[in-house]
Amino acid sequence: MMVASPDVFKLGFVGAGNLAESIARGVAKSGVLPASSICTSHHRAERRAVFQCFGVTILDSSSQVVVDSDIVVLSVKPQIAKKVLFELRPFLTDEKLLVSIAAGIKLKDLQEWSGQHRIIRVMPNTPSAVGEAASVMCMGEKATKKDEERVTSLFNAIGKMWTADEKYFDAITGLSASGPAYVYIAIEALADGGVAAGLPRDLALALASQTVLGAAAMVFNSGKHPGELKDAVTSPAGTTIAGIHELEKGGFRGTLMSAVIAATKRCQELS
Repeated sequence: MMVASPDVFKLGFVGAGNLAESIARGVAKSGVLPASSICTSHHRAERRAVFQCFGVTILDSSSQVVVDSDIVVLSVKPQIAKKVLFELRPFLTDEKLLVSIAAGIKLKDLQEWSGQHRIIRVMPNTPSAVGEAASVMCMGEKATKKDEERVTSLFNAIGKMWTADEKYFDAITGLSASGPAYVYIAIEALADGGVAAGLPRDLALALASQTVLGAAAMVFNSGKHPGELKDAVTSPAGTTIAGIHELEKGGFRGTLMSAVIAATKRCQELS
């Protein structure tokens, strides 16, 4: 049975999309906050119903969400962040913390548009939906230690959290925010390879998915460099080195590196 944290505060989401839903579900499920301490609003009945089904309070407007919350998570699309913050500016008092998960929107712009000085910027990714997010945060100049602790507890509920300077956020977006798509392609390609080698499609996909999951766990939990783990699997003149040789001929490493760099550059352009 989950027990709510003794530090109970009110959490509101401006923007009730999939990422907001993942965060709210994780927070409620982990016991960091009771669902009754979380609120949002949305004009579509089906989105309101999704949040209501696990106990989140639905309010009539985003301004009411801000008024009723201690921490306000800005979870709208980046293209409308400026418009939304200008509309909410009268309600963002000094007693409230603004947390932005809008990709590419810098702290200085968030401060200018909202008039708010207590701001934390967070870049999570889509595996938040299964409690395996990689999230990174940077602190605004007026955010307090208590603010940092609260936000850390929220995002630890959906995965793992790191802190970094804002100058790294474009590269973080290119790696961890866009990275799941690269891994999905790799899983699909591994499964296709299995099918080409004669495996049934469902077995090939299951093996590919579990292999990637297990390899990631080995890197994270063993503390060993990926190269060392790779060498441990690679016997002289064996099957693995034959496969690695093909990957190297195809520019596998360089292609992945280029993907991260290209996504980083695109993030810089958008921001």
